[in-house]
Amino acid sequence: MIGVGKAKQYSNVLDKPLSKGKQEVSLSAFAFLFSELVQYNQTQVDNIAELERRLEDAGYSVGARVLELLCHRDKGNRRDTRLLGILSFVHTTVWKVLFGKAADSLEKGTEHEDEYMISEKELLVNRFISIPKDMGTFNCGAFVAGIVRGVLDSAGFPAVVTAHFVPIEGQQRPRTTILIKFAEES
Repeated sequence: MIGVGKAKQYSNVLDKPLSKGKQEVSLSAFAFLFSELVQYNQTQVDNIAELERRLEDAGYSVGARVLELLCHRDKGNRRDTRLLGILSFVHTTVWKVLFGKAADSLEKGTEHEDEYMISEKELLVNRFISIPKDMGTFNCGAFVAGIVRGVLDSAGFPAVVTAHFVPIEGQQRPRTTILIKFAEES
């Protein structure tokens, strides 16, 4: 029977079209899953640097997949070949898909020609995290740094990407800055 309002049946998940509809994940579900990711990795390591590296590695694979998905959906399988183009893509498009808004700022480093910074006043992965005093400068932003590194590396712009807390005068919580240092041209 051909009915009005019936959803089209697909025999395989790969046959389904990629929708451009707004897909959102519950904030509490994301916070719970991310917390579990951090806790699991924390039991597997001996120090903070190793924990941040593991979170960055987890983010790297997410970033590679996000670039592939967004280029396929929005750009007809084309990728930016200019440095400022890919940085703008990360700052706006990737950030909007992942966090619902563009990043607060994208700045060029003043000390080095090949450094750029993406700053976020309240990065989602740090919003619900309280760091114990014994963990010192642990920054869950390492996960987002991994995402950015995955996007850039997959687009052909290898870089070292790190997350740092930057204190803001008059504010209790520091902002998170993702520092991008591009690899020297060979």
